[in-house]
Amino acid sequence: SLNITEPSAGSDVASLKCTAKREGDFYIVNGNKKWITNGIFSDYFTTAVRTGKPGMGGISMMLLERDTQPGISTKRMDCQGVWPSGTTYVEFDNVKVPASNLIGKENEGFKVIMKNFNHERWGFVVQANRFSRVLLEESWTYSNKRSTF
Repeated sequence: SLNITEPSAGSDVASLKCTAKREGDFYIVNGNKKWITNGIFSDYFTTAVRTGKPGMGGISMMLLERDTQPGISTKRMDCQGVWPSGTTYVEFDNVKVPASNLIGKENEGFKVIMKNFNHERWGFVVQANRFSRVLLEESWTYSNKRSTF
C-alpha cells in the first residue's frame, strides 16, 4: 500500500511527521498514517518518511515489510460507503528498516510523491467531469418528462 497521508498532514505532504532516523545500515521508523487504501491487506508499505529538515526537502520514500520488520500494526477504519477499500490506520513503532529499502535518494522523496499524485489528480478531474456530465444529462432528461401542474 502507498502510505503518505497522516492524521495531521493530509494534503500538506510537506508537513508529514513520520520519521526515519538513520542508525548505521538501518533506519528506525516511527509515526502513523491514516486513510491508507488496502493497508489492512498489505504485506508491503511504500512509505513517506521524514529523514531530514522540515518541508519538502526532508522527505524520503522507503519500503517497509510487515512480515520481516516488527513494529508495524494496522487497524481497519470504518468509512461510510467505501468498505471494500480496506481503509486503514497504520502505526510504525521502532520499525528497523534496512537502508537498502530506501526508494531513490534520501530527502528526495517529495518528487516521487508529486509525480504519483499528478496522475491521481488527473484521474479525479476526469471522474468529476464525467459524473457532472451524467448528472446534467439525467437532470435534463427528467426535466423534459416532468409535469408540474
